[in-house]
Amino acid sequence: MRSLQEQAPNSAGGIEARLAGRLAELRTERAWSLDDLAGRTGVSRSTLSRLERAEISPTAALLGKLCAAYGRTMSHLLAEVESEPPQLVRSGRQLVWRDEASGFTRRSVSPPHPGLKGEIVEGHLLPGADIPYDRPPVPGQEQHVWILEGTLELTVDGVAHELQAGDCLRFRLWGPSHFRNPGPGAVRYAVMIVLP
Repeated sequence: MRSLQEQAPNSAGGIEARLAGRLAELRTERAWSLDDLAGRTGVSRSTLSRLERAEISPTAALLGKLCAAYGRTMSHLLAEVESEPPQLVRSGRQLVWRDEASGFTRRSVSPPHPGLKGEIVEGHLLPGADIPYDRPPVPGQEQHVWILEGTLELTVDGVAHELQAGDCLRFRLWGPSHFRNPGPGAVRYAVMIVLP
């Protein structure tokens, strides 16, 4: 089961509905049909339609494809569905998104704000989790991936890196990336993103 939620109780449905609405707005703002968006993302028209009606929640890979099509980072998109971006977000109120089918959890650590260029995200991958991204949401974004626990195999623009706890990889992302946890334990990491 995939879910998007604030850590506060009973908030997941509202956020998922607002996300679905925002995705529909972004497509409409560009005057794209569902077929146009399907062609840009490689995602079926029916899946996109169900997503925009909040009948399904997006996987990490699907949300990555949509963010790339709309030129937004995931945090930027999620900030757009927040009612008012705060300056301070306590740990228990940070937005958490889970894709349980793929073993991926993403926490937006930075207070969300669509106008700022930097953000911090925490990722958690279960053993065997394998998350490919076809392209960056914003080409040329700078990323710093800092491993907090475990081992992460990270491929950036075709170059593979094996990162251990304490390691930090800095790069500008222009092409595909791939996050994989080879195991045996979970991996937890922080990503610092700076938009161009």
